Amino acid sequence: MSLAPRAVLVHRTTEYEELLARHGTHGQAAFFLSTRGRSIDEVAARHHRTQQALTEVAAAVPLQWRRSRVERADLDRFLFGPEDVVVVVGQDGLVANAAKYLSGQPVLGIDTDPGRNPGVLVRHRVRDAAALCRAAVAPGERVESLTMVEAVADDTQRLLALNEVFCGPPGHQTARYRIGPDGAPDGGESQASSGVLVGTGTGATGWLRSLWGERGSALRLPGPSDPRLLWFVREAWPSPATGTSRVSGELGRGEGLALTVESDRIVVFGDGMEADALELTWGQTVRLGISATSLNLVV
Repeated sequence: MSLAPRAVLVHRTTEYEELLARHGTHGQAAFFLSTRGRSIDEVAARHHRTQQALTEVAAAVPLQWRRSRVERADLDRFLFGPEDVVVVVGQDGLVANAAKYLSGQPVLGIDTDPGRNPGVLVRHRVRDAAALCRAAVAPGERVESLTMVEAVADDTQRLLALNEVFCGPPGHQTARYRIGPDGAPDGGESQASSGVLVGTGTGATGWLRSLWGERGSALRLPGPSDPRLLWFVREAWPSPATGTSRVSGELGRGEGLALTVESDRIVVFGDGMEADALELTWGQTVRLGISATSLNLVV
């Protein structure tokens, strides 16, 4: 007998909850903000809107479904199942945070604060939740498959991201590595830089676009579903031992960018979640390219 779908509500701790965790009470948090010329009222109002949205979305889940909730900080310890329908209640970035832990499950993006969020990934309102849940499991469900980027290390560590993967030094040091096409006979060019960014069409609305514009790149930005990635080296430094001839490029399906570490430590993380990073040391290689897994966003 097949299991009923499980709705997994993904949310994150609000600013108000973070203030209470730090200062203990509403009054103490209000006093702290007042010393900086801010009022707690707006923060509390956003918290209450988020809590109301979570309550209404949970009530909209079909009665026969199973249900669960997971907070952003616990995503790396939560086990998603193939029958799950992932309901992200919050900001666009929360969809990207959840995407790296999924394997094709349908995702609903619910905007808790319309007008404050861009709504690139959280495209729907709370009132749409019931209809979206039914649509997510209906035959021929309406989904948009968004391209994801993956990093695979030579020790089999693997990381997925919806927006971008960053490879670079921890802190504000310089990364040393060799970079080139996967399988390049010369092993790639030795470089010293502040890191390498490989991004998707979804990421082209954020960090990737910033680098693309700053560089004045002639490369065409991909769309969210395009099977293309762009990559940029940040602040490559020319020296007798390091070059700057390979600082940007495009990757299609089946193509890879290889980076071999030539310093003590490089971290590889996706979508800004540095706490859940791969750590590579001298001589290790990581391959970056298009993932076979896509994010299935219900539209």
